[in-house]
This record gives sequence, structure tokens and C-alpha cells, in this order.
Amino acid sequence: MADVEESTAPAEIQSRHVVYCGVCSLPPEYCEYGGTVKKCQEWLEKKYPSMYERLWSEDALAAATSTLSVDAQKRAAKDATKKAAKAEALEAKQNETLASSKIRIKRVERNKRKYVTEVQGLEAFGLELKKVAKEFGSRFATGSSVTKVASGGQEITVQGDVSDDVREFLIKNYKNIPKKNIVLEEPKKKKAEPVEV
Repeated sequence: MADVEESTAPAEIQSRHVVYCGVCSLPPEYCEYGGTVKKCQEWLEKKYPSMYERLWSEDALAAATSTLSVDAQKRAAKDATKKAAKAEALEAKQNETLASSKIRIKRVERNKRKYVTEVQGLEAFGLELKKVAKEFGSRFATGSSVTKVASGGQEITVQGDVSDDVREFLIKNYKNIPKKNIVLEEPKKKKAEPVEV
């Protein structure tokens, strides 16, 4: 009988499980290069405490910076504070923009006694306009669509005079939108022109 050689097949390569940050979507080892280091650290400490200890504990930071020269350590500390200040300023700016954003609900006359309701400014609060338009359409049993505005933004157009109902719907279903940021704009009434006889 012939001797059969046993083939030594390479072992099957096992895939690695990589954790991605829930804030910046980078692996936690690279979060320091993003703009949201502090939020990333908080997220990592909640979700993966052992990995947080490995990456951000005092011992880990001391070991990482021990090989750097004194000047390099000072530059690294300066860069870290600069990045943190920049991230805080960006977050403050976003919060300020969000606080000053208004949702404008306006009733527009289409022809004679037909009206449409236009809703602008929802995208500032992180809402998907198509999804909200679909909710409006099913809630009010009317046609609802997303249309482009001449100023470059988008608005939701709902058929019918449902401006008060839209306001109540937004307040009830979207708690992240403050009541004071929802504005009902009344159409300007035309002055009656004197009739010449």
C-alpha cells in the first residue's frame, strides 16, 4: 500500500471582534484623533470598563507618555487641552444653533378656498423629513411631501389647513423640540382696495 501523506492545511483564520466607539464610530484606540475625546471616554467607560482602564487609566497614560521627551510631553498636553477647548466650543455652538432654530408652520392659500400647510426648520433638530412627512400624511389623512425651497433648504408640504394640528403633533411626538421653538405664522391679510366708481 502506498503511504498517504497527510496534508497540513493551514489553520482557519479567526476573525477579530473589533469594538467601535458609539460616539465617533472609530475604534477606541483612535478616538483621541477625533473631535469628541471626552464624550468617547465617557461612552467607553460605561460600555467597556476594562478597555477604558487599558487605554485611559493613569497608568496607561503615564506609560504612553514616558517615552516622550519633556518638550514633547508639554506639546502633547497643550494639544490635548486645545482639542478639548475646540470640542467644547463646537458643542456650545451647536447647542446655541439648536436653541435659536425655529420651526415655522405656515398656511398658504393655493387657489380660492384650498390651502396647504408648509413646515420649515425640522432638519435643524435632526429629524428625517421624509419620515416626518409620511407621519403627517398618515396622521392627518392627507397628501404630504418634502419639497425644496428657493433659499436652498427643504420643507414639508401638507395638503389642507392643518397648521394647528401639526403644531400639536410635533409637541406631543417630538419631545426634543421645545414648544417655544415652534412658530405658527399667520398669513398677512390683504387690505381691501377701494373700488373706483
